[in-house]
Amino acid sequence: MTPADAWLRLPAWTQFAVFVAALAALWPSPAQAHPHVWATIKSELVYAPDGSVTAVRHAWTFDEMFSAFATMGIKAKIKGQFTREELQPLAKVNVDSLKGFAYFTYATMDGVKAKGAFDHATDYWLEYDPKATVLTLHFTLPFKKPAKAKVLKIQVYDPEFFVDFAFAKKNAVKLIGAPPLCAAWTEKPDDPHFLSSQSLNKSFVASEAFVGMGAEFANNILVQCP
Repeated sequence: MTPADAWLRLPAWTQFAVFVAALAALWPSPAQAHPHVWATIKSELVYAPDGSVTAVRHAWTFDEMFSAFATMGIKAKIKGQFTREELQPLAKVNVDSLKGFAYFTYATMDGVKAKGAFDHATDYWLEYDPKATVLTLHFTLPFKKPAKAKVLKIQVYDPEFFVDFAFAKKNAVKLIGAPPLCAAWTEKPDDPHFLSSQSLNKSFVASEAFVGMGAEFANNILVQCP
């Protein structure tokens, strides 16, 4: 049996865990930090009837190369297509791994950072688009304590800039059950050297990157309520 055959015999979630470990071993030095995975964000903020925010629902679509590697070896009933059930073990590995990184999601309420604001992820699942050949991870982050804030900021970023996040061009953020007159919008600093992309062919100036830079290119969701 060749190494390739042995690899393909591993369960999909084992392959993914090995992949994550391999990426960690190859983590770039400060002078060489740059994205290895690209993800496009769509998010929903969920509100209770009393006007408090209760959860953030994320949908992250990963780039083609990462999606191809992550699905390698998964047995599908229909070739080139994967059902939610077939991808569920991989979805669990995703959210379990993200837990150690605070799900790359941070909250600030009325100018005060809310440390440990979120509970464990729930309602997680993976969706595969056979035309675009990409995976989308769906999951919900409940707030540990529902909160009211006139200005709420949700940031999504990888502090080490290993994963490069970017908002979807359309319908990037949506409010569910928010009080009347609440408004939401997105912000992200622009820099021509760090263009987010669904393609790994984008040019990148590695010499100008540094570990820990992720926060400087955070994707900001802002909600303002009366």
